[in-house]
Amino acid sequence: MRFRLTPTREQDRLLLAACGQARFVWNLALEQWNLWQPGKHAPGYVATARQLTEVRAAEPWVAEGSVTVQQQALRDFDQAKRNFFGGTHRRPTWRKRDRDEGFRIVAVTPDHLRRLNRHRAAVFVPKIGWVRFRQTRAIPEGVKSYRVTRDAAGRWHVAFAHVPLPIAGPGTGEVVGLDRGVAVSVMTSDGEAFHAPALGARLAERLRRLQRRLARALCGSNRRDRLKRAIARLRAREADRRKNWIEQTTTALARRYDVLKVEDLHVSAMTRSARGTLAAPGRHVAQKAGLNRAILAQGWGLFVQRLEHKAAGRVRRVAAAYTSQRCSACGHVAPESRESQAAFRCVACGFACHADVNAARNIAVGQTVTARGALVQQRRAVNREPQVRLPSVA
Repeated sequence: MRFRLTPTREQDRLLLAACGQARFVWNLALEQWNLWQPGKHAPGYVATARQLTEVRAAEPWVAEGSVTVQQQALRDFDQAKRNFFGGTHRRPTWRKRDRDEGFRIVAVTPDHLRRLNRHRAAVFVPKIGWVRFRQTRAIPEGVKSYRVTRDAAGRWHVAFAHVPLPIAGPGTGEVVGLDRGVAVSVMTSDGEAFHAPALGARLAERLRRLQRRLARALCGSNRRDRLKRAIARLRAREADRRKNWIEQTTTALARRYDVLKVEDLHVSAMTRSARGTLAAPGRHVAQKAGLNRAILAQGWGLFVQRLEHKAAGRVRRVAAAYTSQRCSACGHVAPESRESQAAFRCVACGFACHADVNAARNIAVGQTVTARGALVQQRRAVNREPQVRLPSVA
């Protein structure tokens, strides 16, 4: 549950300083962990917390900040290490300025929140004081922590840790297949299409002009910083539109269907760069980069993530192989059946429909992927003989 912070100029300076101190403590712990001898136990949170006392005594600018914020950075790093060794997350990386700006506050009590009027509230931040934010909805009781972040556009946000209840299904047992694409962001097996909002022709042209000016700006200059902030504001507007569309679409789908099936896609692997290496350079690098941007603009990963949050236990992942080449009427698999991006005509039975609708129908009856990546026991043969569709008799 995130809200927009409206700090004063002095609070903005103090918040930036707190982010820098938390980032410094995180990077210091990461450097110590990277230099630790293999085969020996690296220091845990208790040991690093004792070392933090020595750092605060030696560095006055670190001592000016809140020890609560800095200790929490060490706790977050310790949790990141456990997640890495547990196999659920990647290895902790360095935190950078202008990209990783934020910190977390725990042990929040009701006294840390204050309602000012109908639309405004304030949250207490250690060593900074009461920072106002625009409260657009009620904050649930029992919130124990919150995170303060600053995005690339310079906007401050406060996010209260709260897990909302999942959305209940209609109880009709209806199953829907969802095909994610580029021309059509999401297509249902019922034939309903959802399109992610674009930036718009005027704003897209302004973004291209700003990017050309940024390429000519001198590194480290004030002009380059201003251009970077202007580009970040346009990117933030595009991301806000996409997130709002995802929230509305996933809520509508979770309320309408009981079981929602999606393709099991590895989006990060699909959008990996094709430039290769100096020894083995890639081919069609520019075309692949354009495809990567088009895929990321649809929000495939966030769409499924929010769908699994809202329809908990009702989302099924289906193997993506041949869903766009298999005929949903007879089951025949042939690449030639996909005539174009939007047209599908089976070479065996002659069934024709929109290609995305055909893929969504295959997903709706597809095989669910287990946690190990295997397929659930098949209910019907995959390599079926083509079934010729007989003309209907009036």
